This record gives sequence, C-alpha cells and structure tokens, in this order.
Amino acid sequence: MVSGYRGKGYDFTITSSTAFDHKWIYQKTIYENISQIVDRYFANYLSRPNVLQPILTQYCDGKRVTCPNWMSQWGSKYLGDQGYSAIEIIRNYYGDNMYINEAKQIAGIPSSWPGYDLSIGTTGDKVRMIQEQLNRIARNYPSIPTISVDGNYGQNTAAAVRQFQSIFNLPATGIIDYPTWYKISQIYVGVTKIAELT
Repeated sequence: MVSGYRGKGYDFTITSSTAFDHKWIYQKTIYENISQIVDRYFANYLSRPNVLQPILTQYCDGKRVTCPNWMSQWGSKYLGDQGYSAIEIIRNYYGDNMYINEAKQIAGIPSSWPGYDLSIGTTGDKVRMIQEQLNRIARNYPSIPTISVDGNYGQNTAAAVRQFQSIFNLPATGIIDYPTWYKISQIYVGVTKIAELT
C-alpha cells in the first residue's frame, strides 16, 4: 500500500488493490484491442437522474468471486451473448434509472472531440486547430508533412493524418475519428510541454 499521499495533504490513499481501486502499471503490457475500446468509450460515464457525480459500478468475475449487488463479468458476457445492449446489461444489475452519458469536455486536452469524424471536405475551426496541432507535432516527427492551416480538410491534411496514424499505430485511414483526435491531442500536449522545458 502507498501511504504517502495523506502525509502530503491529499485526502485519499492509493492502494493498488482491485478491492478498492483499479490498478494500472506504467509501461506494463496492454492489449491493442483493449486500448482501442478505451479510446472509443473514454468520455462515457454512468449516471442517475438528479445525481451530479458519475456513478461507480463495481464488478467481480462472478465465478471465482461472487459479489452481491455488483455486476459480474461472466454474467455480463452471458447477457451480451443473448443480445443485451450495454445499457440493458447495466440496468439489469443497477436498476432502470441508469444512463450512459458522454462528457462534453475532458480536462487536460486543448479541445474535446467534436462528435463527428473530420475527413476530406470538412471545414471550419476544428480542422484549423487540428492542422495547427499536426504542424507542431511535425517538428518532433518530421515524417509528418507540414500542411496549410486553412480550415479545409483536403488531400494534404488527409496525408498528414495518415502519416500520424501510421507512426502511432492507428488505422491509417486519413480520417480523424475519435481515437485519432485524442491521440493528436495527447501528442500535441506532450511535444508542447517538452518545448516548455527547453
């Protein structure tokens, strides 16, 4: 158990025990399909009417460990195999007044996902912002071509996006979908923070 947090004035303790919190280990192996699923649903959270904070839904495997009033991994899989949707599975365990919402903004990134893919023909401020970010990233990753910052998503922007996607192990479609948007944001924040240090 890491006990130093309270001693530093924080009002929490990180246990690294899945009985209390969800453990993640830096540089530990992760699986690409899991990473893609997390990217797709990262902004989603569960809520109930008239409750401001997100709802924590705890779970266990349901075979080796049983947990009354919690969701079960294998029980959820069984319901999914029967055709239940994600919200139907959640409501099966936690009641009919549960909802899946999407955060409008995620802290720590320049701008949240606009809610639609950016591709050839898209125009506007979101395209301009992505073009600026890609150009800044290209200083650290010179194989990404520098593009005009004009707010028009054309062939050159698509080529820069494809190169970015291939560098960061994303499907090289040339389309800025949800995972690509947040990877560009993550890398942009990273390279600009590095620049601040020098």
